[in-house]
Amino acid sequence: MAGLYWLSDAEWARIEPLLPRGRRGAHRVDDRRVISGIVHMLRSGARWRDCPAAYGPYTTVYNRFNRWSRQGIWHAMFEALTGHSGLYGSVAIDATHIKAHRSAAGGKGGASAKPIGRSRGGQTSKLHGLTDEIGRPRVLLISPGNTNDIQMARALVEAAGPFTRLVADRGYDANHLRELIAARGAQAVIPSTTSRKAPIPYDTEAYRARNLVERMRCRLKDWRRIAARYDKLARNFLSAAVIAATLVYWIN
Repeated sequence: MAGLYWLSDAEWARIEPLLPRGRRGAHRVDDRRVISGIVHMLRSGARWRDCPAAYGPYTTVYNRFNRWSRQGIWHAMFEALTGHSGLYGSVAIDATHIKAHRSAAGGKGGASAKPIGRSRGGQTSKLHGLTDEIGRPRVLLISPGNTNDIQMARALVEAAGPFTRLVADRGYDANHLRELIAARGAQAVIPSTTSRKAPIPYDTEAYRARNLVERMRCRLKDWRRIAARYDKLARNFLSAAVIAATLVYWIN
């Protein structure tokens, strides 16, 4: 069974206390096996029905992923492990396009439930992230791919705990964001756009930390169901990103 599980004994010891307990209904099958099946599918990018039989019926694996996504359990686990309201020090924000596979189209609930937009890359979504001073993801959000990065900046900042400095590229150079950062008692490390008549000075040494958020998004995209979006519902795609972030950064 050791080769079956994606989580080591030490990693499982971090996860197991956060699982929901005492709920009504049929007895839940082996949590570690099913969650390993979910991780396998998110990393491989295969269809759910192609889940290896060793993890149990694919319907059980998918239903667990989907139900816990709907109930917010994956996000609750992520926030419990990240210490969501702690002081972060320096943080960095950025976004990356995610190509939406044709299987992601047609979900119920309207545009708000499945944010996909047309950009230069075709039908895409955007994954927005905020990392702490060592590059661990603290906040992950999703939007249509044709959303400007600055439009999601306020949501990222407001979802974060206290921080002392925010690092971002020139795409986030907007007065309203700078004012929001200042109101939180933090420093903005953001290069000015060429449209500014008087460029605003910034800490060039601190700006070098922006590569942390770029490295984070690359590591998340090693998971094929994050590199490409196959899920119809945004909540399921975002849950996949949260699961990947949890395993890559928060239980080792």
